[in-house]
Amino acid sequence: MPNMQKLVRDRIPALIEADGRLAVVRTLSDDEYLAALIAKVAEEQGELSESPGIEELADILEVVLALADVLGSRADLEAARVAKFAERGGFAERTWLESVE
Repeated sequence: MPNMQKLVRDRIPALIEADGRLAVVRTLSDDEYLAALIAKVAEEQGELSESPGIEELADILEVVLALADVLGSRADLEAARVAKFAERGGFAERTWLESVE
């Protein structure tokens, strides 16, 4: 059996077992969960870089929302996003900064 050692979505163990295989799982501590979510963002970002698409972006969003729940709340995340947008704007104008002199 392959040694996976990674955070997976909640229903993945049931899907593995429905396929006739055994999923060995454990529940992470708070510190382990935070570290696993941060690692998961990097994993999902790599997958988005390799295969840009809405499905990969949805995976990143799911991890970001889980991180928001751990670090504060989804409302806190949205408030921080809105505040940054008001101060610095978004990315709609596609501005690429070449240099600062």
